[in-house]
Amino acid sequence: MLERTNKRLILNGNCRTIIENNEYMITQVSDPTGDGLMTMYHVFPGVSVLYSDFHMPFCESGFQTEYDMLCIDHCKEGRMEQEMGNGAYTYLEAGDLKIDRRIHHKGHIEFPTQHFHGVTIAFDMKEATKNLPLEMRDFPVDLYALQKKYCDSKHPFVIPGEPAIEHIFSELYSIPLNIKKYYLKVKIFELLLYLDALELAGTKEERPYFYKTQVEKIKAIRSLMTENLTEHYTLDDLAKRFDIPHTTMKSCFKSIYGNSIFAYMREYRMNYAANLLREQNDLSIAQIAGMVGYDSPGKFSSAFKAVMGSTPLSYRKFPVHAVKLWPGGEDETSK
Repeated sequence: MLERTNKRLILNGNCRTIIENNEYMITQVSDPTGDGLMTMYHVFPGVSVLYSDFHMPFCESGFQTEYDMLCIDHCKEGRMEQEMGNGAYTYLEAGDLKIDRRIHHKGHIEFPTQHFHGVTIAFDMKEATKNLPLEMRDFPVDLYALQKKYCDSKHPFVIPGEPAIEHIFSELYSIPLNIKKYYLKVKIFELLLYLDALELAGTKEERPYFYKTQVEKIKAIRSLMTENLTEHYTLDDLAKRFDIPHTTMKSCFKSIYGNSIFAYMREYRMNYAANLLREQNDLSIAQIAGMVGYDSPGKFSSAFKAVMGSTPLSYRKFPVHAVKLWPGGEDETSK
């Protein structure tokens, strides 16, 4: 991924720069598992905005900085898994705002749903503090005080689903290119003012941290279920087979994949069936129902309609869109 040093960006891994100029840089990351696109705008000295759009199961981050930093991340879609040191894993999910200093950002990063779309606002504290007053006279926010407010522990500060934050960031994803740099400045000042005034009580969510052995067991559980769609495992079956407590299994699975075990598997089965309906015209609906674990075509049809919005027969005749089933279980709609 990207490493900043001596005011430049050094690429690590399977990256290539598509465009680079004084305004922005677009970088593509690709390997046999998928690809990603990162677009970084230089808003003003010390402050950058990075848009990330990944369609791959993981990437390797080479980011390691000697700079004192403050980074604000917003997840629009998907989720990100990252090791925070000592074998503990944390997850950033849709709607989350995360604030940290980029102390634990180097290494292996996974996207459990095979997709991540978000934006990062990065502050080089020394440069940004010097230039903020030049961009807006008498701006009242002290960046160092803000850093101390949100980054006083080794773990990132996570604010989930705040309407005001969602409003601020939703506009960042649809800015016309000809006004982008100027609009980004306005939104950055708006965000800093909001975070400076925000009362912390009740806004931070204490997300559970899961350890490597737990995460590995959950991923093994998912692999077992998705590779054996005709089998229906109970929670007791899975907990005993993988030697993991029920509560930990359920909460860890939802943190990684964004849904309960049964809801996730129903969606996975229906999306798998949707691909068969589109691509295997020689298979009957009853055969496809059996392949995804349904003995009754009627129950399969009801479940399919609940997930896909139409009956299997209607979907086969009039597929509304092309569905690609990623290895991780998420479907990406072809635009």
